[in-house]
Amino acid sequence: MITAISSLDALKVQIYADGADKQHILDLAANPLIKGFTTNPSLMRKAGITDYAGFAKDLLAAVPSHPISFEVFADDLPEMEQQAREIATWGKNVYVKIPVTNTKGELTTNLIKELSAAGIALNVTAILTIEQVKLVADALSADTPAVVSVFAGRIADSGRDPIPVMQASKELLVNRPKAELLWASCREMLNILHAEQANTDIITVPHSILGKLNLLGKDLAAYSLETVQMFYKDATAAGFKISVPELV
Repeated sequence: MITAISSLDALKVQIYADGADKQHILDLAANPLIKGFTTNPSLMRKAGITDYAGFAKDLLAAVPSHPISFEVFADDLPEMEQQAREIATWGKNVYVKIPVTNTKGELTTNLIKELSAAGIALNVTAILTIEQVKLVADALSADTPAVVSVFAGRIADSGRDPIPVMQASKELLVNRPKAELLWASCREMLNILHAEQANTDIITVPHSILGKLNLLGKDLAAYSLETVQMFYKDATAAGFKISVPELV
């Protein structure tokens, strides 16, 4: 049972914006509800970005006050380490995203352990199982900030309820006080309340859904009327007509 929240101010979960559109990010950085930003190579490619490092450094200069995650894209673990150490130098607010495995299914936990012990803030991504969370929790240093990104939306896509997974994941991180649990792959506004219920620390929300934040707690009767008005306005603007025979 999801408990409705009438105000965004009542939320405990932190909202991070997930995207790669610079102007949108700059606009959202001015919104006190947005606590951080994440992106990934797929979002950056979709946004037409060709200079990975240039885009990242430009964005970090423009938004120095929010945590921002940038992902390595190497598949070879030694090269992944080199990229991670380089990305970490780009700014004090950088979190380096490391996938939980490479494309061959090889775990990155040894690399995670090494980087975390070196004081590099990590965002461990593409996690979908409780077993992966446990391995990552064991690899993280208790003294270094980290984000553990569980793709709850993809878990839900598979027909499984992600809330118990997130709750169990939170328990596994109890001995990592500087590690925050992140609900990734948000699909709809309701997921924000799901993340709240699961005691998740952060939820990443795409720009398209962030535009609906003002709907949280909206009066449904008023929303119904607005919907009818929208249909009527669009039908009128389109000039739709139905010929009805005269009654005899």
